[in-house]
Amino acid sequence: MQKEIISTTNAPAAIGPYSQGIKIGDMVFTSGQLPVNPATGEVVTEIKAATKQSLENVKAVLEQAGSSLDKVVKVVVFIKDMNDFAQVNEVYGQYFTENAPARSCVEVARLPKDCVVEIEAVASL
Repeated sequence: MQKEIISTTNAPAAIGPYSQGIKIGDMVFTSGQLPVNPATGEVVTEIKAATKQSLENVKAVLEQAGSSLDKVVKVVVFIKDMNDFAQVNEVYGQYFTENAPARSCVEVARLPKDCVVEIEAVASL
């Protein structure tokens, strides 16, 4: 199988030596998506709005690869403060309303650009 690099202007550009996503076989793997507005480059800092922006960025990468949020099988959510868990879930639940994917959610000491959340996903095509 050959891997295909996924790149879209509808999600923030990579800030290091990595790709926004990789498609291999019938699977898509997104890099962690920060809550950065791709049009302005600004970091969204309020937790609910940040979660929404990160999920919109994941969605953009998946769609560029020919997949979608309803084909996601696994999500990893990194949050700066576990006290934000309920607010993250509230927004997350608006994106995954049925047949929710498997998920991990971990609190981390620090994220790039001092963001409050980062989200990555694995999906089928």
